[in-house]
Amino acid sequence: MNPSIIIIIPLRRLLRFNPKFFSLRPVPAGPAGPAGPVRRITMASNPRDPNTLSNYNNWRSTHITANFDIWFDQKKLVGNVVHKFTSITDAQSQEIILDTSHLEIGEVKVDGLPSKWELLPTLDPLGTPLKISLNQAVKLNDTVEVDIAVKTTEKCTALQWLTPAQTSNKKHPYMFSQCQAIHARSIFPCQDTPDVKSTLDFNITSPLAVMTSGLPIGEGEILPSGHKRYRFHQSVPIPSYLFAIASGDVAQAPIGPRSVVATSPDKLDECKWELENDTENFINTIEKIVYPYVWGQYNVLILPPSFPYGGMENPIFTFATPSIISKDRENIDVIAHELAHSWSGNLVTNASWEHFWLNEGWTVYLERRILAAIHGEAYRHFSAIIGWKALSDSVEHFGHDHEFTKLITDLKGKDPDDAFSSIPYEKGFNFLFYLENLVGKPKFDKFIPHYFTTFKCKSLDSYEFKANILDFFQSDAEASKLLNELDWDKWFYAPGLPPKPQFDTSLVDVVYELAKKWQALPDSAFKPQASDLEGLTANQVVVFLEQILRWEQPLRPELSKLMGEVYGLAKSDNIEVSNLYLQVGMKAGDESVIEHTTELLGRIGRMKFVRPLYRNLQKVNRPVALATFEKYKDFYHPICRAMVEKDLLGKKEN
Repeated sequence: MNPSIIIIIPLRRLLRFNPKFFSLRPVPAGPAGPAGPVRRITMASNPRDPNTLSNYNNWRSTHITANFDIWFDQKKLVGNVVHKFTSITDAQSQEIILDTSHLEIGEVKVDGLPSKWELLPTLDPLGTPLKISLNQAVKLNDTVEVDIAVKTTEKCTALQWLTPAQTSNKKHPYMFSQCQAIHARSIFPCQDTPDVKSTLDFNITSPLAVMTSGLPIGEGEILPSGHKRYRFHQSVPIPSYLFAIASGDVAQAPIGPRSVVATSPDKLDECKWELENDTENFINTIEKIVYPYVWGQYNVLILPPSFPYGGMENPIFTFATPSIISKDRENIDVIAHELAHSWSGNLVTNASWEHFWLNEGWTVYLERRILAAIHGEAYRHFSAIIGWKALSDSVEHFGHDHEFTKLITDLKGKDPDDAFSSIPYEKGFNFLFYLENLVGKPKFDKFIPHYFTTFKCKSLDSYEFKANILDFFQSDAEASKLLNELDWDKWFYAPGLPPKPQFDTSLVDVVYELAKKWQALPDSAFKPQASDLEGLTANQVVVFLEQILRWEQPLRPELSKLMGEVYGLAKSDNIEVSNLYLQVGMKAGDESVIEHTTELLGRIGRMKFVRPLYRNLQKVNRPVALATFEKYKDFYHPICRAMVEKDLLGKKEN
């Protein structure tokens, strides 16, 4: 392959030759957006997303109506979904194939008439394709309406059903969804790929309050049963992984002129306090970096503690972990991140999970630009230093030559959840940070809104990103030369760590010095005392603990115990702090932290904390780790439970 070859293709997009692009990554044109027609596919019929079994290169779902009753007693969603499909190929297809997983399918109608359908053989981990036969072939750009009766089952991986005992006020059951990456197919038959976007209507019946990834319509209709039917509409096309439903005993309070927080009534005041100071400021800040917010409302749902992620960027309502409620406003960077997804991911979306960095690398980049605008440039570097530690840990976990440490991964025949780590977040950020420094920040700042305008309401892959930035800078001789000389293949496909930037360490030098004092013990005159942490933010304490975790020679057990006692770290309300201290203690062989570790594992389900804690606990005391997981496994979300099982069974993702 000659790295200097440039090929001209339509729309003035420059694309450096890459055999993967032409043989393995055919690029169908995505929808033009809400106002434009669906564009015709002119390339090969193979989809560029290997994690869907749907024939989405023949059909595109442009609108979905989801009608569901929430049955808490049976832990099921029951109802029907109606897809509006548009034919996007000259070949007059007479069948539609959709993704499903562990669903109970009832009657299927096409344009109001019963239709033949069958479930094809299951292909793990991608599920069971549903083939729907049409009575007649459909021409290019013609539409059909497909109505599918459906029930979820106990094997649904997208839903978590909580008993009243698993909620904070112990009064009512709770249900929430988590569809990323390929779990929407376990709620309803769909084209479960980020390469397809649809507008949505939700009609959801429940005895408890409902929130979805759409804007509410009215207050809810009271039915004879006493339940309410809640209606929502999403006018901006979204991919299936952003389909979201939650229902439970929640109350709401304003946290800004276009934002509310929703959570359990007993937690409402503390959640409001945590978020009301910064949410609107975050929105105003990123609007100046990209362009105005398009979703109408930006709300936050603080979920029960078993939620497996820090946050999920579902439009209208970010689903967030209660671990961000640390009573010090130190962990709301998560909100800046999920808000940034309103542009990166939700509006401009990776076409497949192999290009996940386009969602998360851009989002981390925008999150840190928000923080820099509010707290100063040094804080952006401070956050990036924390991120580098997370990136290093993930690379170490997989192995420096592992497929999942690449920016673009190969997920054929694999479950995207197995590849989930900080790598697309932090390696993606570092690539964008590198590009910013390569062309200069003022120039890169002009590219940001161009990129998000070009691909608004569309999906793209890494090759289209590359073509777009090359095209944008082609009139700038200096920047164009630098970008064309860049080793794109190395950034895209080299495993392991990327080149480490020269970060501004002004906010971490003080904690580096404190860590060195601890490293010199017991052979020094240093006497640890609580005042050592005076004036430090919780995030600076996080960096202090991360430094200690990096040491090849761990702390002595007695010193680890002393650190916890003097600084009160194990009992910190900030889980970012307490979980790292527990990892320091386990690495040191300090058995006094085991009880605190098992206690924390029983009250938080966020994988960022749960997986490292179990990995460390099993090194110290494997029987306790196994017993703890057995005790709490039903508390964890199905995705988290599956990942911890792999960790504890010693299976490496491949």
